[in-house]
Amino acid sequence: MSAVPQTPRQLSDDAYARIDRELAKYPPDQRQSAVMAALAIAQDETGWVSQPVIDEIAAYLGMPPIAVHEVATFYNMYFTREPGKFSIAVCTCLPCALRDGNKAAEYLKQKLGIGFGETTADGLFTLRESECMGSCGDAPVLLVNNKRMCSFMDNKKLDELLAELRNAK
Repeated sequence: MSAVPQTPRQLSDDAYARIDRELAKYPPDQRQSAVMAALAIAQDETGWVSQPVIDEIAAYLGMPPIAVHEVATFYNMYFTREPGKFSIAVCTCLPCALRDGNKAAEYLKQKLGIGFGETTADGLFTLRESECMGSCGDAPVLLVNNKRMCSFMDNKKLDELLAELRNAK
């Protein structure tokens, strides 16, 4: 285990314990192998991976901050800007597009009054375009907060989902 940074920490002891469990899966000289898991753990705790979080993970794993930043910005499951309470990622890859994925995306843009990469003024929703989620047969699909897959999302189901999320706030 590396030393936990002593100056204003971004992550809790619990997050470090979870990262340490991931680190145990790799040889000691391969700590960087846990970077994706560490980013996911940090994002689960803080809601996104800010630059201070990236710097802290880099220090803990013994990596240059730019290397952690590159991972965080390469994969679309990490938020490097603070998202709304609910992040909705819509698959627009070809199989979903052929089965109304783009229509679902346009409907959400119209209903929420935002485009991809934007957050509603109330901070409730962030809309994102997504790469394939591996559920092509269930198209159109979307993912809420990187955790909940929603399938066969026609306008009625989209309205129901938005109402549910608004009520859950």
